[in-house]
Amino acid sequence: MCHPFCVQNPVQIWSAADSRDEVHYLSGWVYERRFRRWIEGTGYDLEILRHDEALAAVSWRISPVDEHNCKLRITVYPYVLLGYPVVIRWLPHLLRVRPMLRQYLDSVVKGFDWYVSRGEPVPRNQFGKHPWFSASEQHVA
Repeated sequence: MCHPFCVQNPVQIWSAADSRDEVHYLSGWVYERRFRRWIEGTGYDLEILRHDEALAAVSWRISPVDEHNCKLRITVYPYVLLGYPVVIRWLPHLLRVRPMLRQYLDSVVKGFDWYVSRGEPVPRNQFGKHPWFSASEQHVA
């Protein structure tokens, strides 16, 4: 309902900190989310996996701003470049990974705002296509 790049989000197990689900993206990619910590009313921490390989740790937090508003903060700790020395990995992280994650997270947060404000599902790619998570032209029927 809130995610501009998500086709479906099937639940595998749902029991607070031991929960698992999948995110199926428009691009055809499927990621498993394993919830590691659940903080009732505040957020959660999870790990993103693809084919049982851990790709990132993610932290979701909601904090009140005032009586009618809150702030959603999503922090991603990607593992993709960890195998490289720091002096080598900072450049691709700064030039490619960080901007792509920022674009993705901005769209996700805007999707939540869309759903909460309008009460209707966010259209796919509503805030622009994403090279990683949108369907490529080859996937369009």
